[in-house]
Amino acid sequence: MIPLSIPNISGNEWKYVKDCLDTGWISSVGSYVNLFEEKVAEFTGAKYAVAAMNGTAALHLSLQLAGVRQGDLVIVPDITFVASCNAIAYLGAEPLLIDVDPLTWQMDLDILEEFLDQKSFTVGSYDESGNEVLSSHIKDTGRRIGAIMPVHVLGNMVDMDRLMALSEKYHLPVVEDSTEALGSYYKGKHAGTFGIFGTLSFNGNKIISTGGGGMILTNDANLAKKAKHLTTQAKTDPFEYDHDAIGYNYRLVNILAAVGVAQMEQLPGFLKRKKEIDAYYRNELESENLKFQKVTDGVEPNNWLHTMWVEHQRPLIEHLLKNEVQCRPFWVPMHQLEMFKSCTFVSEKQISEQVYRHCISIPSSTGLTDDQVHKVAEVIKAFYI
Repeated sequence: MIPLSIPNISGNEWKYVKDCLDTGWISSVGSYVNLFEEKVAEFTGAKYAVAAMNGTAALHLSLQLAGVRQGDLVIVPDITFVASCNAIAYLGAEPLLIDVDPLTWQMDLDILEEFLDQKSFTVGSYDESGNEVLSSHIKDTGRRIGAIMPVHVLGNMVDMDRLMALSEKYHLPVVEDSTEALGSYYKGKHAGTFGIFGTLSFNGNKIISTGGGGMILTNDANLAKKAKHLTTQAKTDPFEYDHDAIGYNYRLVNILAAVGVAQMEQLPGFLKRKKEIDAYYRNELESENLKFQKVTDGVEPNNWLHTMWVEHQRPLIEHLLKNEVQCRPFWVPMHQLEMFKSCTFVSEKQISEQVYRHCISIPSSTGLTDDQVHKVAEVIKAFYI
C-alpha cells in the first residue's frame, strides 16, 4: 500500500533521541525543547515560539490567552479538522461556522463580511487599566464574538490582507489555526504570524513530525511568557510546588523535541519535494473530471496534503484502495457533527457539503519515490478509461 502521509525519518532523529536517552533528559525539561522553539521561531519569523504537546493544546491555550471566554462565539470555517472546534468548546465558547470558498476551500470572506455587516454590532467596555475595549456582538442574542480563527486548510491560506482588515473593522482578535501550514506564506509572510497567536502541529501526518507535538507562535513577549507558564502547570518556583493559576500539562517533552530539531533541519528539502509531487499530480491529472485546490492569490503553499475534487468520489476511493493506494475522504463539515449541529452555520450554497462529498486526499509523503508518485497517477487515470 502506498501510504497517504507518513513521517520521513531520514536525518539526525536517532542521534538526538539517543542523546536524550543517554543523558536521561526525556521529559519536558531539556535543551532540545528550547532549541526546537528557537528553530521554529527563526524559520517562521515569529518573535516567540512556545512548544506544546500537540496542536490542539496550542489552539486551546492560544484562544484562552486571546481572551475567549465562556459563552463567546469564535468564527471558524465549516471545513476544518475537528480539533479547531473542539479547542473552542474547551473554553465553554461556541463555533460560529462560515462556509468555504468553492475553489480555495478556505473561509468565504464574502459571506463573513456580509454576516458581520448585517448581524453584528459594536460594544465598548473598559479593561482593568481604564482603556476602552471594543468588541462585536450578535444583534439577535447579544453574544460576544471573542475571536476569529482562520484555518489554513491543507497548507493553502485565506486572503490574509482582507481577513486582517475585517478583524480590525469588527474588533476581532485573530488566532490562526496554521497547524497544517508550516512552510506556507502569504505575500512573503509565514502562516501563523499575522494574528495575536498562530499554531502549528507536528502530528504524524504533518510536513514535519514529532509523533505528537505543537507550537504556539506570537510576537508578544508577555503573551509568550504567559503561554509557557501555563503549559507548565503555572508553577512559580523551580523548587517549591507553588502555582498561581490553573495551568496545564501541555509542555512538549524533550525526547519529542529532539525529533523536531532533526526534522526542522530537513524542512527545506521536504518543502521542495512536496512542490515536486504537487506539480506532477496537477500536470498529469487535472481535467474536467478532476480539479485540485486553487491556491489563493499571494500564497506560496507548503502543499501539505494533495487533495482533489472529483465527480465520483466513493467509486474512485474503492478503486484506489483496491489498487494499494491509500486515500481519504475530506472532513465531515463541522455543522453536521452531532456536537456542533446547533451552532450557527452561515452559508449560501452549502459549499462545505460539496467539498466533503467530492474531495479525496491522495499520497503526499515526502518520502514517496518517483515510481510511487507515477503509480498513483496511473491508477487514477485508469479509473477514467
